[in-house]
Amino acid sequence: MADVKSDIEIARAAKKQPISAIGEKLGISADDLIPYGHDKAKIGADFIASLQGKPDGKLILVTAINPTPAGEGKTTTTVGLGDGLNRIGKKAVICVREPSLGPCFGTKGGAAGGGYAQVVPMEDINLHFTGDFHAITSAHNLLSAMIDNHVYWGNELDIDIRRITWRRVMDMNDRALREIVMSLGGAKNGFPREGGFDITVASEVMAILCLAENLTDLERRLGQIVVGYRFDRSPVYARDLKADKAMAVLLKDAMQPNLVQTLENNPALVHGGPFANIAHGCNSVIATKAALKLGDYVVTEAGFGADLGAEKFFDIKCRQAGLKPDAAVIVATIRALKMNGGVKKEELSVENVEALTRGCANLGRHAANVRKFGVPVVVAINHFISDTDAEIAAIKEYVDRLGADAILCRHWGQGSAGIEELAYKVVELADGGQANFQPLYPDETPLMEKIETVASKIYHAGEVTADKAVRDQLKAWEAQGYGNLPVCIAKTQYSFSTDPTLRGAPEGHVVHVREVRLSAGAGFIVAITGEIMTMPGLPRLPAAERIFLNDDGQIEGLF
Repeated sequence: MADVKSDIEIARAAKKQPISAIGEKLGISADDLIPYGHDKAKIGADFIASLQGKPDGKLILVTAINPTPAGEGKTTTTVGLGDGLNRIGKKAVICVREPSLGPCFGTKGGAAGGGYAQVVPMEDINLHFTGDFHAITSAHNLLSAMIDNHVYWGNELDIDIRRITWRRVMDMNDRALREIVMSLGGAKNGFPREGGFDITVASEVMAILCLAENLTDLERRLGQIVVGYRFDRSPVYARDLKADKAMAVLLKDAMQPNLVQTLENNPALVHGGPFANIAHGCNSVIATKAALKLGDYVVTEAGFGADLGAEKFFDIKCRQAGLKPDAAVIVATIRALKMNGGVKKEELSVENVEALTRGCANLGRHAANVRKFGVPVVVAINHFISDTDAEIAAIKEYVDRLGADAILCRHWGQGSAGIEELAYKVVELADGGQANFQPLYPDETPLMEKIETVASKIYHAGEVTADKAVRDQLKAWEAQGYGNLPVCIAKTQYSFSTDPTLRGAPEGHVVHVREVRLSAGAGFIVAITGEIMTMPGLPRLPAAERIFLNDDGQIEGLF
């Protein structure tokens, strides 16, 4: 067997076109692009505004089963499907998120696809890219600094420093910063208080940038951020500190979507990147809406499995932006399904139809859940060389009994040529008028009931528990006018339950809500469950140990 090239080797060998040529494919002139070198650019705000009134293309969501160490390849399939649609003569645009530095140097690696289904330049996209995450970090921390500065200079707003809820952020995994004590060293450094850091992708500023329609909406949402409470328990907003306008200035360029290309020179918008378990896990609304005006088909993804990514895509992003998806692709691998069926990672290459069939319950649950939103589904089997004919037949038979199709996809090794069948099926579903999209719950449902609805209908939980303080906080927010907001449940991505070791399709488990946070600017309530951390830590052997510059000054070890 020939040596298999690594993702970065394949990306480095790509024959990229000038970014102006990629823009021309979408009708974007060079004057409407702000280039960052030769192979990436931002799309100008005036051009985005000029698209208003044009008809929308079809919106395709790519989601997946619960992730396992065996790998699923959701972003790879998103990129491959976009290439596949273009291959069969359709004008398709890909919309994906920007990767976070934390996972790149931690466990997960990058998020630019893989094999022969990647967006490039892979190294730039996975590292600093066009500086969007740095701008978000700076805007967030400007607000943090202005809070403590306001208190230092007399606290005119009467902020109770014990009830400041706004933390600081950085785009790196660092458990040591989760909980800190600030302003030590005497009176000249301010008033000591407890604080901490979250990772940038968990920042409400990230969520706001990804949900804002334009700069005016961005500034309005920034002003609505609740940073803490006064001694009389009334909320303090970012606009009270006069921080919103300066934050918007820092985010002006970051609001413009980034245009890059696939290995096959098809257009891709890579913009925004909120975490999917902590936040809503979707690329920006502004990029998605622009793509719908520029292409006949838009392929986008939502983070992690459908229980997190798809649910939040539907209930938060689509609800707020008025989007109506036309079809959904659920990505699965035979290896991951066997792991859901109880097979150990080191034994995944051995044929085991029985375990695969058991593990298919996870896939079936996700398919049924997506259909609850009125969106038709197709299953993409992301092919691995260890897959056997019997295993492929078993998963196809299982999905057939669900009333759907499972299509074997070889895009990782073959690019668009290996995913044509899925592309044709997606066109059939999207053009077939089967979609009748509806969110899972109406706006007016009480907040606790929204959490219970997601937990029972999507997670199949038997009970939702929460301390009295959590329930009282939800009621207080309802009294303050936030009762119509959707809920964003922070939960482990590895299971339908809050226990990451509980694979398959568990039922009757208990979901305990240990904390709730108001994201008034983003427009949702975060309910934190299980052991979810808003500042991840590095693993025992972080990926950073294997990333280096070779003798030619090229990056090695990114994946």
